[in-house]
Amino acid sequence: MKTTLKKRLLASLLCGAMAVSLAACGGDGGTASSGGDEASSSGEVVELQIGFENSASEPIGQGLEKWAELLDEASGGTMKITLYPDSQLGSKNELIDSMLLGEPVATLADGAFYADYGVPDFGIVFGPFLFDDWDQCWTLIESDWYQEQCDKLEQQGLKLLASNWAYGARHTLTTTPVHTVDDLAGLKIRVPNNQIQSYGFDVLGAVSTGMDLGDVYMALQGKTIDGAENPIATLYGRKLHEVAPYLILDGHVLNFTTWVCSADWFNSLTEEQQNWLVETGEEAGVYNNQVLEEQEQEYLDQMVAEGVTVYEPTEEELNGFREKAQAFYDMGDTFGWSDGLYETVQAAMGK
Repeated sequence: MKTTLKKRLLASLLCGAMAVSLAACGGDGGTASSGGDEASSSGEVVELQIGFENSASEPIGQGLEKWAELLDEASGGTMKITLYPDSQLGSKNELIDSMLLGEPVATLADGAFYADYGVPDFGIVFGPFLFDDWDQCWTLIESDWYQEQCDKLEQQGLKLLASNWAYGARHTLTTTPVHTVDDLAGLKIRVPNNQIQSYGFDVLGAVSTGMDLGDVYMALQGKTIDGAENPIATLYGRKLHEVAPYLILDGHVLNFTTWVCSADWFNSLTEEQQNWLVETGEEAGVYNNQVLEEQEQEYLDQMVAEGVTVYEPTEEELNGFREKAQAFYDMGDTFGWSDGLYETVQAAMGK
């Protein structure tokens, strides 16, 4: 299973991300406002607080520590990143709401959340079984279509700093064994609090349950829910396998993630400061992807050693998931998608 898993889940993570240009969503450094001159001449250190749900020990946490180091070095100590893991600054939605007020905070979020914040087409990137491999993700974020979504998001007050971070293939951890898509029928599966991911699991036959990541362990332990989905590193990092000992490697979403901040705050920086922030964020993304590639199999091995039963579905069984997932892409009117969006995105990712 180790060889197959690494080939199917991790192939091209690093090389694909290395190919991502700095032009992907903000790689041009944006446009500095006149207020940025005051920020650079005041002599004060510019601080960005990054809040995230994951633990600092996960690959994403290690990638953030690298970003903080790189930004400190690039800016000569005039800019700093302060990290707040384990939801210390609040939930993802709370952080995004703070950004819309112009606060100097950032978090990781994905197209499913951006769909709820005024850019409905962005949600498709989190659709189930959209990508066949990681190369398609990296191709998509370099496309004109993706840049258009970034521009629309900025008009809503949110600025994407980096999109080349691999969060991992998302799998499903449950309290009872799941081998086929039919086994999901009626199971209450925790998903993040957004419409896209809720419907993405509902079409598979499960009953999606929106919930903050920090609440999932207790919900599984108390049998409020029957399972949760996330990349292996996050499932292990949150110790969810201790209360849900069955893992199916369905890879229902290849999850690249983005770092988002306030557009108003970003545009208050000088062009030089914007470039430092964006370029070091992209560089840290490459580092994150390397750490993820090196550690994901180790996390899986540890889960198995701690009593988790891992099931790797056959291609026929995966096709059963894919066939059911197609109903999701017929729901464009529900999500407010543009006409022909699925076909547009397929073309943009090179399919």
